[in-house]
Amino acid sequence: MRKPVLTIFYQFNPWYTSIGGIQTLINTFIKYAPSEFDLRLVGTARDSSQALGKWQQAEFAGREINFLPILKIEDDNVRGLVPTTVKYTAALLGRSLASDFMHFHRLEPSLAAMNWQGEKTIFIHNDIHTQMQTVADQKAILWRRFPAAYFALESLLIRQFNQILSCNTDAAEFYRQRYPQLQDRVEFIKNSFDNEVFYPWSQSQREANRRELALQMGLVEETSFLLFAGRLHPQKDPLLLVRAFAALNQPHTHLLIAGSGELANPLRQEIEQLGLSSQVTMLGALNQKELARLHRLSSAFVLSSAYEGLPLVVLEALASGTPVVTTRCGETPKLLSPDSGVVCEQRTPECIADALRQVLLNPQNYPSESCVRTAQPFAARTVIRDVYGDMLNRWELKEFSVVG
Repeated sequence: MRKPVLTIFYQFNPWYTSIGGIQTLINTFIKYAPSEFDLRLVGTARDSSQALGKWQQAEFAGREINFLPILKIEDDNVRGLVPTTVKYTAALLGRSLASDFMHFHRLEPSLAAMNWQGEKTIFIHNDIHTQMQTVADQKAILWRRFPAAYFALESLLIRQFNQILSCNTDAAEFYRQRYPQLQDRVEFIKNSFDNEVFYPWSQSQREANRRELALQMGLVEETSFLLFAGRLHPQKDPLLLVRAFAALNQPHTHLLIAGSGELANPLRQEIEQLGLSSQVTMLGALNQKELARLHRLSSAFVLSSAYEGLPLVVLEALASGTPVVTTRCGETPKLLSPDSGVVCEQRTPECIADALRQVLLNPQNYPSESCVRTAQPFAARTVIRDVYGDMLNRWELKEFSVVG
């Protein structure tokens, strides 16, 4: 019997460091895919080494996949004048890439798939209702300038999907109410972290590595580290983060910022204006192993976002034994327990600083074991195995009914 084919559509290249939870989730879906499936990824090329518009066999994370780059993007961590999603959608139009299963992580590219046959799934990664209403930078998402147009497009495209999967319970409920005729297709899905990469150290290992990094950076040995990792984008509001760090005013504490994006230069300017150049280090984009090491030695991971779904980086921090300080957005506040992190009730520098101070001064209240326990239900091997298991059952049932 032939294998079912899963085609994943997203505007990235998995062989290069790319910042974002969607990319990380797709990479994990590839890594943990069972051998019963043939995998295809329709993505982007970084340079001329990958020919546009031609399928090529390749290996990623020990798994053989078929890869089709349809667009050249040198750095998908930085947005251009024309959104990458628009370019990617345009490159898909006119192609026929139907397969047994199709996974979309943005709505717009599914415009090209309206007439393709096969089971289609859309993953909803943010609370779109909150995202559209957020009063922050209008550049955060282009559609916020034209919400009526977005929802008109959504109502046209959403009906083609057999599954609408959201990692945010509020977003899932929003879709059930907005599209009552589709409510049986809407499900909550757990985001998942790679538990082979993100795991805790013992306390002695954590302390030794923390001291080693401090000395490497020319800091005093007792320096504590706070970590942020993500795209430097208005959604994540890294400017609020550095203002909160300034308000913290905690000696021998250093903020590590892993990521890149359009706010990199404004962020550097803010750090300099606040006099924090010696206490904040911008690290640029890091690969998973580098990021995992920083998670394991940090005293806290901090998230200052305006809106979210369920950030994978939160699960990665918790799985590394590190407590999380977050603004009240997305699924994270529902996930955290009192001994695995702090939720800030206000998105202000002072409120975030108070939460960070609480964790730094009382580490015994946020033990590594509690953080790991909070993340454990989201381990990739279990979550992704169940998703593929359900897909295989549906496919076998369909194949059996056709043969019968």
